[in-house]
Amino acid sequence: MAKADPFDRLRKIVLALPNVIEKEAWGEPTFRAPGGMFAMYVNNHHNDGRVAIWCKAPLGYQATMVGLAPERFFSPPYMGVSGWVGLRLDVDVDWDEVRVVVQQAYKMSTEKTKPRRITRPATSRIRKAR
Repeated sequence: MAKADPFDRLRKIVLALPNVIEKEAWGEPTFRAPGGMFAMYVNNHHNDGRVAIWCKAPLGYQATMVGLAPERFFSPPYMGVSGWVGLRLDVDVDWDEVRVVVQQAYKMSTEKTKPRRITRPATSRIRKAR
């Protein structure tokens, strides 16, 4: 029996999320929500020998996961400096773990920050210079 293509499984997980589109960029499939790109599939990117997904990640997550499971997690080139995390899909994959990482990245992309309230002094308090 042939091994399932990890991209097919990944695509099902990602495209099950609301309002996600797939768009090719830099020669690889990327996944975007209304808030922007949150994940990218890579297959032997610059001959690194990995099949993986790169995802947005909360502050500290990348360092924690790379420290705990360096055989599965890594700091991806370019995006790693921004905290993104790489998750290998060419090793023994825990697809529930992949789902959690993807959902976390999606949530980060779609969460709206509260608009800052700009406070201005009341005009009755402003005195014109004479």
